[in-house]
Amino acid sequence: MDIRSELHKAPLFKNLELLANQIVEGFISGIHKSPFHGFSAEFAEHKIYNPGESTKHLDWKLFARTDRLYTKRYEDETNLRCHMILDNSASMYYPEVKNPSIDNLNKIGFGVLSIAALMQILKKQRDAVGLSIYSDTYNFYANEKSSERHFQMLYSKLNEVSVTKEKSKMTKTYTFLHQIAEKMHRRSLIFLFSDMFQTEIEEEKLFEALRHLKYNKHAVVLFHLLDQEHEMDFNFENTPKRFVDVETGTHIDLYAENIKKRYAQEVENYTNALRLKCAQYKVKYVGVDVRSNFSQVLNTFMVERQKFV
Repeated sequence: MDIRSELHKAPLFKNLELLANQIVEGFISGIHKSPFHGFSAEFAEHKIYNPGESTKHLDWKLFARTDRLYTKRYEDETNLRCHMILDNSASMYYPEVKNPSIDNLNKIGFGVLSIAALMQILKKQRDAVGLSIYSDTYNFYANEKSSERHFQMLYSKLNEVSVTKEKSKMTKTYTFLHQIAEKMHRRSLIFLFSDMFQTEIEEEKLFEALRHLKYNKHAVVLFHLLDQEHEMDFNFENTPKRFVDVETGTHIDLYAENIKKRYAQEVENYTNALRLKCAQYKVKYVGVDVRSNFSQVLNTFMVERQKFV
């Protein structure tokens, strides 16, 4: 028996739901002067008080701590529909990680844990969650539901994603974003986790696909997942190295220092173009370094959720 292959088939995380809950609890406990600080099970969340609204549910204790007015939004008031989209292409398995942990993740691991953590918050709010996963095909789709059985099915699917690394495949992100957009019939908050790398660089098609996601007044957030040190800054030792395209298998041998400046400029140009198009189409762009913690993802979710509902 090949022990290495058996180990590779083990789930990325032993208990994804428990780990996600720890991330959320750590995030909540670390917030100071926040509408989410000190919340309890009696209500789902706070929202900023707008002049003219009823003062019946103002939280005066929170006002004493933050000097800002918030009202309690009760559980039966929350009816958010949220759809998570995960890019499962081969490039998302970079960098190679032998012993994954919260502080040591590749892009797919970061995406899986981010979605699981957001699901924990949404489950507490009794909101409906859906999930789409794509690589070279549209691998998985589940529409938005809020039952415990549905959440457990999604956790199981997320763990399954990282069991076997995707082989080199041709990925056209825009194709699947269009297909997902066609399935989204009810107004939802959509989160896309992707490195936005694809085999064929057809930027206009990709931008049009992002625009399509906005159809039916959806709110869309793109979490652009990258390894900042290597994929953006191209920081490698200046020794002869072979760089392999994980999606096509093609390779090139060179000294990193010889192309570092030009590479960084090209990636920056592409990222800036993506950011500008997102702004044009009113898609929230969030660049995320997978070597960082999850606070950027969770903070963005809190802000966008409050704006959406």
